[in-house]
Amino acid sequence: MFGLDKLKEAKKKALEIKERLDNTTVEGSSSNGEVKVISTGNRRIVDVVINDSVFRVREQREIEQMITEATNNALIQAEQLAEAEMRSIMPNIPGL
Repeated sequence: MFGLDKLKEAKKKALEIKERLDNTTVEGSSSNGEVKVISTGNRRIVDVVINDSVFRVREQREIEQMITEATNNALIQAEQLAEAEMRSIMPNIPGL
């Protein structure tokens, strides 16, 4: 039963981490900082912020590329945050 208790505790901690990640945000931005994307730690996009001036001086394709870059940066940060949180419970999971 010792292993089962550890497994239950690890599951409880994993659920706590998921909830914490749902309430934590990270920000990714384009290299020029004109586009920002906000994501939760669980990789859910919650906001996209585009500087108004972008629409006057950039073409659609450039704006799309900036959004893609900012989104990917936000998702990378969210993934790194989630991995760091999960590493905190990994030693407690039997067989891993």
